[in-house]
Amino acid sequence: MAALPVSAAHADTAADPVDDVIITGAGSSFAAPLYGGWSTAAQKAVGVRVNYQAIGSGAGQNLVSVGTVDFGASDAPMAHERLVSTGLLQVPTAIGGIVVTANVPGVPAGALRLTGPVLADIYAGRITQWDDAQLVALNPDVTLPDLAIAPLHRADGSGTTYVFTDYLSRVSSSWHNGVGRGMSVDWPTGAGARGNDGIAAYVRNTEGSIGYVEYAYAAHNNLTGLQIRNQAGSFVRPTVETFSHAAESAHWDAEDMTATLCDAPGAESWPIVTTTYVLLPAHATEDNKGEAVRRFFRWAVKDGGTIGRSLDYVPLPPQVASAVIERLERH
Repeated sequence: MAALPVSAAHADTAADPVDDVIITGAGSSFAAPLYGGWSTAAQKAVGVRVNYQAIGSGAGQNLVSVGTVDFGASDAPMAHERLVSTGLLQVPTAIGGIVVTANVPGVPAGALRLTGPVLADIYAGRITQWDDAQLVALNPDVTLPDLAIAPLHRADGSGTTYVFTDYLSRVSSSWHNGVGRGMSVDWPTGAGARGNDGIAAYVRNTEGSIGYVEYAYAAHNNLTGLQIRNQAGSFVRPTVETFSHAAESAHWDAEDMTATLCDAPGAESWPIVTTTYVLLPAHATEDNKGEAVRRFFRWAVKDGGTIGRSLDYVPLPPQVASAVIERLERH
């Protein structure tokens, strides 16, 4: 996507504190730490405060569609047809990684290795013990216990689940043809928990468990991500650097500004990476709240990169960021 110029006519400047506008948003728990961090700085920078509720991407899409909130946030992009029918504009805001984490007694942090097909078999209920022969073969340098695996998944409609099941569908034909991908799926096995924080808490406190969470939730709960073999055949660890390698290989759709980052090529690419999106009414530029939403996200995409990096997110590529800013000014 070619870089687009940012119009000077809508330069974002700090507002007087008495003119602060409060905007409401809801949706992705993946994006919640980022939007919280941006909100604190944006109040001073552009006079906008954000009241954000992390209730899952599915709920975020639904609430903004009916006008209950000023913007919705989702890690699963809304389909073009629904964007048109609901009169919504969708733009990406940042990139991050989904981490698979487990609580396996006796295994050093970060030592456990998995492949995508084996991970799919765990969540399909075909591999049920940590000392299963396939896991032992992948992990010859650690001693795996005779302990049941307790898979954990999201109980709410979740963009993180969409990304995770999208990855499983790409690396496992049996998963693709069976469970498939979605914000909510019919899980063959395991228990459910609400939100990334619910998954993180469960894994931290439950021996034998395995779950998937946004990287920031794993890091802030002292949960170490497992190594996963990527498309190039390398076992990689989840880091901001390996997320960035995956992001560099993405192809962006110019119309809906979406990209697929899962199972990306590259020897150093983490295989479960996602873009998070914001959804807002496409024609609310004259409305005070509509203009404030645009002012907030223009500032965030242009000047919020340092905050995003400190919270373990990857900023949008420069040409994509320029296009997002231009679109927020044009609509």
